Amino acid sequence: MSVLKKRPKRQLEDERLMGLIKHSWLESGCVYGYRKVTSDLKDLGEACSKHRVAKLMKLEGIKAQVGYKKHKGHYSGKPAVVADNVLDRQFTVAKPNRYWVTDITYIRTHEGWLYLAVVLDLYSRAVVGWSMSSRMESELVTQALLAAVWRRKPKKQVLIHSDQGSQFTGYEWSDFLTEHNLKASMSRRGNCHDNAVAESFFQLLKRERIKRKIYTTREHARADIFDYIEMFYNSRRKHGEANNMPPLAYEKLEKFKRKSV
Repeated sequence: MSVLKKRPKRQLEDERLMGLIKHSWLESGCVYGYRKVTSDLKDLGEACSKHRVAKLMKLEGIKAQVGYKKHKGHYSGKPAVVADNVLDRQFTVAKPNRYWVTDITYIRTHEGWLYLAVVLDLYSRAVVGWSMSSRMESELVTQALLAAVWRRKPKKQVLIHSDQGSQFTGYEWSDFLTEHNLKASMSRRGNCHDNAVAESFFQLLKRERIKRKIYTTREHARADIFDYIEMFYNSRRKHGEANNMPPLAYEKLEKFKRKSV
């Protein structure tokens, strides 16, 4: 926390804006350029120029109509710690607690933004860890991952896939992975398809529960999102990748089958 406080105010503001920019770009299906992203930000009451948005998007390596094929190029603003894309879109896996994906999204409230980090197990698509905060800092993602480790207690090394956001490329994140026997995998810069499962979950959350509404308070948002994740998505919502069963029910059934063999 002390390190974060020493960072220049402009840098912190750029990171906050970058989160909103990424949110707009992803919700457009990865097709918006800086002009439309700027328009989205102005709709939210943000006072920033299109030139600043264009600069931040260039630094992050995202642009209009980015498809599956990434053009070769060099980007400035290289993150501190970057891992290879080990997962490589292999989203269907045979065992639980071997491959997790994580990402951050942004929830609107009348008190300001609420940031949500989740960790999903690719085996069943269950949300195995999550964290919410009014500030988008590295602690947000490490708390979500700590919750996943505590909940699942994996016996073998787990691959954890993320994008190259600043929360996932810092030394604090890298040290946390090493300490808990986790191996990093990261999406290529500017390619939202490399972390499609996490993005898909956020789309479900917003379509099925949030529906573009603005919560009165952050606590109201926290309670509603908790209810969606734990009381509906994990335990009741049927998922195609879990044999059309709720994620936790699918895991329980498959565990019973393995013990019966």
